[in-house]
Amino acid sequence: MRIAVIGYGGMGGWHCNLIQRIEELELAGIYDILEERREAARQNGIFAYESLEELLSDKSVQLVTVAIPNQLHKPICIQAMQAGKNVVCEKPVALNHEELQEMIDASKENGVVFTVHQNRRWDEDFRAIKKVYDENMLGRVFRIESRVHGSRGIPGDWRNKKECGGGMILDWGVHLFDQIMQMIPRKLISIYAELSYVTNEACEDGFTVTMKFEGDLTVVVEVGTSNFISLPRWYMLGENGSAMISDWSDRGKIVMVSDWQKRDAVPVVTAAGLTKTMAPRTEETIKTYPMPEVKSDIRDFYRNVVNTINGESELLVKHEEVMRVMKFMEAVFESGEENTVIKNMEERI
Repeated sequence: MRIAVIGYGGMGGWHCNLIQRIEELELAGIYDILEERREAARQNGIFAYESLEELLSDKSVQLVTVAIPNQLHKPICIQAMQAGKNVVCEKPVALNHEELQEMIDASKENGVVFTVHQNRRWDEDFRAIKKVYDENMLGRVFRIESRVHGSRGIPGDWRNKKECGGGMILDWGVHLFDQIMQMIPRKLISIYAELSYVTNEACEDGFTVTMKFEGDLTVVVEVGTSNFISLPRWYMLGENGSAMISDWSDRGKIVMVSDWQKRDAVPVVTAAGLTKTMAPRTEETIKTYPMPEVKSDIRDFYRNVVNTINGESELLVKHEEVMRVMKFMEAVFESGEENTVIKNMEERI
């Protein structure tokens, strides 16, 4: 199946490299509004269309990937769908749920497949922690923390402009919230968000969102861009143990209690006193295991899109899932800007 990519910036180039490693796809070419990027594509051996109209009129192209600034997603995706193209849109798919609904409607009206590149579902750290949760390895889980920390602020391009859909909620939140919703099928009760503006006044450069789920489960999702010491990527607490993954390159570990009854501990002496409650457990009462090893292949995203177009499968990234995340992010903005807890979340999303 022949595919073309609209936008040849960082993610557009990433898509091209990925597509060229997928047997089911043939890269027809790219289009970018900047001539220097079209020339860069040619230098990399990729055909560059001279206009968007030329790309969309190429009848040999069945699938188009849209990887351009966020505020342009809706009009370009709809234009492509009206030209009869199946469309993969980069995240965040749109600036609000009304725009997303227009895009979904366009896909139905034109009889084409439309989906969103929620690629972080294929991150192996996410798949490993999800396996721990799914298989109840820690017993009843009561707290999950998901964090992505950096120390470079927001990139100095359209990503730091509010009108362009900039900020960390739409940039990284869209990934992390999607992961949590894929992992936890429980009813979401409430959320509370704190937004930070350390390096940028126009849009948030960080956030902390606390989510309360049915069954006394608390989930904290945090992104920071001024963190010179990072907290763990994943931290999960259950009644029988804990799991932690430090970062994307870390295999992680699980520490399980082997003997709850053996509670004797040697008090820990600190500079200003002692504590028995916080004394570390002895080795004979705990067992340490590596996190389960879970392999994934991001090429499966595009393979699924091709199979769906061919009528052999259904989309892995579904419209209703993308809409749920979009409405969730709107609630995060509201909570953070108004400093309020948002309740009755299931009614909102």
